Amino acid sequence: MTAIQAVFIRGYEERTSPKPHTVYRIDIQAHVRSWQMWRRYSEFDDLQGELTKEAGGAPPCALPPKHKFSILRSKTDVKILEERRTGLEAYLRAIVGAKDGRWRDTYAFRTFLGVPVGRQGTLDGAPAQVTAATWLDEHAELQARLRDVWADINKRDALADRGDVPGAHRSNVAAKAQLAGVLARIGALARGLQALGAGGMSEGELQRRTDMVARLQDDCEKLGRVVTIARQMANRAAGGSGATVGAAVPASENDREALLGAVARPARRVFGAAPKETEVTRPLDNVGLLSMQQTQITQQDNQLSQLTTILQRQRHLGEAIGSEIALQIEMLDDLSNEVDNVGGKLHAANRQLGKLS
Repeated sequence: MTAIQAVFIRGYEERTSPKPHTVYRIDIQAHVRSWQMWRRYSEFDDLQGELTKEAGGAPPCALPPKHKFSILRSKTDVKILEERRTGLEAYLRAIVGAKDGRWRDTYAFRTFLGVPVGRQGTLDGAPAQVTAATWLDEHAELQARLRDVWADINKRDALADRGDVPGAHRSNVAAKAQLAGVLARIGALARGLQALGAGGMSEGELQRRTDMVARLQDDCEKLGRVVTIARQMANRAAGGSGATVGAAVPASENDREALLGAVARPARRVFGAAPKETEVTRPLDNVGLLSMQQTQITQQDNQLSQLTTILQRQRHLGEAIGSEIALQIEMLDDLSNEVDNVGGKLHAANRQLGKLS
């Protein structure tokens, strides 16, 4: 799905065909482009039913209620229409910003907002329909999904460390399900590059995007190994009451083999001094810490790239401001010289007047 960054309802208008009704203007901002959709309240009501049916539960925000007023009043009462506009905007934003993406990922919600689906440009359909913009949207969406997988893994380990085995199991299942979906979509992302190459994309850009796909695949491989471990859940379930709540339990041989791809040496934590443990690091062995560190380094690199772009923009602004200040100083110097010249002439004129008097 195209990664939606923001959604707004900034206005509404009255239409007379096929019969008088009010439509609301929805502004959608995605990763590299934006567009508008016009929807009436009855379409929002239909969407509510479709989302509840497809996602298996009501969305996180309720629709503004239907008002019992006449058709004539609905077209003249600006206060009621404005309240409804605000409520509909809050409804859409709650779905887009929800941590649980099951509502915004439904076919009904995507088509409601006009997000390209199937042959219209996403990577779910024919590769020939992929565009450079929708490809970048999909890549950004997959990066966000991988961050969600990491969040589920960290939540799993934290719950397991507190002894909540059922909760840790649910988080692990959620991580596996999300990762499986990402893997399928990465394959479509790679196939989309073939269509972009046939469409005339330069070799340099194709290579850059191929590297982006390769990095996603590497991240998925690492996550797949970490997800299969489920260290604390399996060990605590097997250890029963003999396991001390809050104690770090080493990963089993099978877990380490699944993570490393071969039988590894016993994993243990070795430090030169007593470490300061956290809820995130306590349940991890050396391998888990290394994976978490690599992820954090990748995130820091991305943040550093963004910061570099911002600093470059600030430098350009600073240079432009400096040039403008230098120009203003030069103009002020010229003005000062002109003032001095005029002052000299006035002084000479005053002397002449003194002689005449």
